[in-house]
Amino acid sequence: MAKAKVALPGVIERMSLEDKKTSNGHHAAVFAGFSAWTLDAFDFFLITFCLTAIAKDFRKTDAEIALLITLTLAFRPVGGFVFGLIADRYGRRVPLMINIGLFAATEILTGLASNYTTLLVVRAIFGMVMGGQWGIGSSLAMEKAPASKRGIASGLVQEGYAVGNVLAAISYFSFYDRLGWRPLFFLGSLPAILLILFIQFRVKESEVWAKSKASSWREQFREAASHWKIFLYLLVFMTTMLFTTHGTQDMYPTFLQRYWHFSATRRSAIAAFAGMGAICGGIIGGYLSDRWGRRRAIIVAFVLGMTMIPLWAFAPNQVLLALGAFVMQFMVQAAWGVIPAHLSELSPNSVRAFLPGFAYQAAGIIASSVVYVEAVYARKTSYPIAMALTAVSAFALAAIMAFLGREDQGRDFTAAGEPELRNAERVT
Repeated sequence: MAKAKVALPGVIERMSLEDKKTSNGHHAAVFAGFSAWTLDAFDFFLITFCLTAIAKDFRKTDAEIALLITLTLAFRPVGGFVFGLIADRYGRRVPLMINIGLFAATEILTGLASNYTTLLVVRAIFGMVMGGQWGIGSSLAMEKAPASKRGIASGLVQEGYAVGNVLAAISYFSFYDRLGWRPLFFLGSLPAILLILFIQFRVKESEVWAKSKASSWREQFREAASHWKIFLYLLVFMTTMLFTTHGTQDMYPTFLQRYWHFSATRRSAIAAFAGMGAICGGIIGGYLSDRWGRRRAIIVAFVLGMTMIPLWAFAPNQVLLALGAFVMQFMVQAAWGVIPAHLSELSPNSVRAFLPGFAYQAAGIIASSVVYVEAVYARKTSYPIAMALTAVSAFALAAIMAFLGREDQGRDFTAAGEPELRNAERVT
């Protein structure tokens, strides 16, 4: 700790200098990253609400229509790989605008799809779009944000996902009965077009990228391949992080239906309430990580989350059930709100869009298996027990992986060649 006390003034001074260098236009960059992730989540959750209606329209089984979600998940790593490389090679702004433009196109084409095959192709394209967006948007926001406020900016960007979920639920239950499922997807296209214009005129390119960009594709691929150890850690870490979200979210509506026998309206109300908890948790968790450190904030959130599992899974009445859902998603997203900042700080400047983005999306394929494991638990025991066992296992694994990793909180992205300070030098 003595070393930390000696180094701390220098760290604060460097963070202050970086604040001045990177804060130019950071509000607009954070808003762009948040909004783009909100739009992607809006579409992703909207398709889950509309699955039954789409199946009826195309005369397909639930299993055949569920393939739409499977394709989206399968193509997300492809998008993370392609768009990540493009963003590290050509900058953040233009690839982000292209990505959002493709999103607007997939929204319109989803609503206009005339047959099942066309819909499958469009949803695969959307998977690439969604997989590519996070790496670009988060790298732009984190590179523009001041180091001392990177955590709260991280929470804002990440919780675009929860906001998109809430907006999808509101749109579905407000307009579906009157308009049907197709016009709902048109709703996302207009904000996307407006967001492209906002980025064009208000968001400035990342100065960090401009100073560290590769001079050729050969150099870009070589740089990406040279950091394979970091990628492997991020892949394993993000797999455990995604276990926590899939393990507490995906089977929860089924739990409410099978165990509590709730109607669709009541299930959606509880899901929306839990979503509000997620939004609050993500922002507060990101904010606290600027003071506690990234790893400490993640670990504390999961430890506290473990103490909430009995209330979440075994609530004796509906009031406590809703409270448990709110608090559980608060804790999960308190840890997740740290992720954009933490992964950006662990990644070299030259591959900041590619490494976190590709690792995140590739981990999603692996982590999706937790739903199957949870379903097997439920058949052999009960839904409350299965959910509780899954949650405590996922939280423990994610906390352990966060503890085993390193940390570069407050890292100066603009200081070319500056040696990276270790944990004790950056966190009191």
